[in-house]
Amino acid sequence: MKPNLKTLVSVVSLAVVSVINVTATTGDYIRPAPRKNLQFPWSPKHSSHPQQVHISLAGDKHMRVTWITDDKSAPSVVNYGMSPGKYNSVAQGESTSYSYLLYSSGKIHHTVIGPLEDDTIYYYQCGREGPEFKFKTPPSQFPITLAVAGDLGQTGWTKSTLDHIDQCIYDVYMLPGDLSYADYIQSRWDTFGELVQPLASARPWMVTQGNHEKEHILLIKKSFAAYNARWKMPYEESGSSSNLYYSFDVAGAHIIMLGSYTDYDEFSDQYSWLKADLAKVDREKTPWLLALFHVPWYNSNDAHQGEGDNMMASMEPLLNAAGVDIVLAGHVHAYERSQRVYNGRSDSCGAVHITIGDGGNREGLAHRFKDQQPEWSVFREASFGHGELKIVNSTHAFWSWHRNDDDEPVRSDEVWITTLRSSGCILEESRDLRKLLLQP
Repeated sequence: MKPNLKTLVSVVSLAVVSVINVTATTGDYIRPAPRKNLQFPWSPKHSSHPQQVHISLAGDKHMRVTWITDDKSAPSVVNYGMSPGKYNSVAQGESTSYSYLLYSSGKIHHTVIGPLEDDTIYYYQCGREGPEFKFKTPPSQFPITLAVAGDLGQTGWTKSTLDHIDQCIYDVYMLPGDLSYADYIQSRWDTFGELVQPLASARPWMVTQGNHEKEHILLIKKSFAAYNARWKMPYEESGSSSNLYYSFDVAGAHIIMLGSYTDYDEFSDQYSWLKADLAKVDREKTPWLLALFHVPWYNSNDAHQGEGDNMMASMEPLLNAAGVDIVLAGHVHAYERSQRVYNGRSDSCGAVHITIGDGGNREGLAHRFKDQQPEWSVFREASFGHGELKIVNSTHAFWSWHRNDDDEPVRSDEVWITTLRSSGCILEESRDLRKLLLQP
C-alpha cells in the first residue's frame, strides 16, 4: 500500500529526532518514566473554520487574536463587540505560514483588535466564520491574578494542569517556555493549539520560548520557525527586534519576558534592549517588576544544573539594580521557591526566584534534589502543578502553588511578597541602575 503524505512526514521527522537524540549528551540524572501523551482523534472541519484560537496582549488596551485556517484565502478579519452575536467593531490583520520538511502549516492569522475597555467581556468571531468566542480583558488596577505554569506538553498531567487553571479566577496566563513539546513533529503544534484553545481563547496567554521550541536543523531550518509563526507576542510594541524577548504592562505590573536561547551577553541585542526597557520603567505607574525566562538561575535540583549560569552572570546585575521583585522560570520539571536572593546568596534586596516547570510534560518529573538544600531555597517538591500570583495592591502580592494531586483550592505552598520599592531597596539600588544604564 502506498504511504500517504502524513506518514512520510512522520517518518522523516522521527528520523531527524533520532539523529538529534543520538548526538545529545546527558548527565547522571535519570528521568522517571514518562507519562502517556494525549490522543487527539481526527475531527474534520471546513477549510475556513478557525482553529487553534488564542489571544495575547498587544500593547495598551489592545489584544492580538491568533488562529489558523486550512483555507489559504480565508480573511484575517475579527468581528467583535460587547454583546453575544452583536459585533459593532471589525479589525483587519495579517497572516503568515511556514513549511518544515514535508509539513506545510495552514494560514496563520494575527489580528490586533482595540482599543478595548478594561475588565470587560468581549465576544468575537474569527474570519467571519465558525463559532463565537469570548474573552475578558484584564483590569487596569489592582487586584489582578496571574496564573503561571511552564513546560506544558500534551499529556494526562497537562490536562490536569489546564483543568486546575480553568478553576482559578485569573486574568492573564504566563508560560515560561516549552509549550507543545512538538520536537520537530509539526502536527503536535496543531494538537497543542486545539488542546489549549478553550483557555487560550478566553484569557491572554503570554509566553516565552524554551529549548523544545528551537527545532533547529543544521543547514536546513533555523531555530524557532514554528514558535515565531504561531505565537506572536508584543515584541514590536515593546521596542524589541525579536519575538524571543519583549515586555508588557498589565494593571500595575511591568513584566519582562526574556530569551534563554538567544544571545544575552553585554554585546547582544537582547541585553541592549533590556537596558533600554528597564530605563523606561516608571515604578509609580508599575510598582511591581517581574521577569520570566526558561532556564532557572537558582536551582537545587540535579536536573539542568548550571545551565543558567552564563545568562545569570550577564543579566542578574541589571535585574537586581532595577529592583525586579519576582523571577519565574521553567525547564526543571519540579517546583522550587527561594528567599530573596542575589549573587548566589540570600539578599533582602534581591528577587524571589520561582521554578515552575511542572506543567505536565511527557518527560516526567525531576525527582532528584541535592541532599544539601541551599540556604536560599525555601520550598521544593517534584510534583506537577501551577502557580497563582495575586497582586493585591502596590505593595503586597500573594503567591500560591497548587499541586495537581490536590483540589485547585488547596495551596501546597504559599507566601506573601512585598515589593522592593516599598522596602526602600529601590532607592538604594537606583544609583547602581543608572551606572549600568549609562555604560555603552
